[in-house]
Amino acid sequence: MSDRSADQPQRYLRTPEAARFLSLSGRTLEKHRTYGTGPEYHKIGGRVVYSVADLTAWAKQGKKKSTSDPGVGTVLPAKRHAPIPYAGKERR
Repeated sequence: MSDRSADQPQRYLRTPEAARFLSLSGRTLEKHRTYGTGPEYHKIGGRVVYSVADLTAWAKQGKKKSTSDPGVGTVLPAKRHAPIPYAGKERR
C-alpha cells in the first residue's frame, strides 16, 4: 500500500488561508511572523506563503495530553520576547 501524499506536490497557502487552517486570525499569524514565533514561511516574489507541512509541524509543537504534560515543545504567543543572543552579543 503506497502513501498517496508522497505523490502529491507540496501545497502552499497564503496568509489568510494559513490562518484559517490553524484557526487563527490573519493578523495573529502576521504577528507570529514579525516576532519569529510562528511557523516557517516562504517569500515568493514578495508574497508570503506557508507550506501545509510547516503549518502542521508548528501546530504539533504545542501538542499535549494533559495540563501537566510538558509536551514536545512550546508554541509561544505572538508577542515580543527577550532578545536572543547573537554571536555572544545581544541584537539591537
